[in-house]
Amino acid sequence: MKVHFIPKTHLGKWSAWLMVAFIVFFGLFFIFVASGQRGGATFFSNLWLTVPILLAGISGISAFFTGITGVIKSRERSILVYLAILIGLIVLLFCLAEIIFPH
Repeated sequence: MKVHFIPKTHLGKWSAWLMVAFIVFFGLFFIFVASGQRGGATFFSNLWLTVPILLAGISGISAFFTGITGVIKSRERSILVYLAILIGLIVLLFCLAEIIFPH
């Protein structure tokens, strides 16, 4: 089994790019917060914050499932895909915890 840093399969590349999109949207969210945007009473009160964090969550969870599919189906063995799976799993668990145990 040879492990690469950069993915070789189509699914592996998708997983890596979805993880890049997650980082970009998450960074954009924090830029908006640093510029003075604040949330309101509900999740959708401020769309300047809602849209980037929603897209970041979708990208992270999609990177997880795409990475898992690539590892199982296409036998992808790259460090970036394993990193995407790990970060995507953390995002998925966080989202599930927010749904199951709202505060």
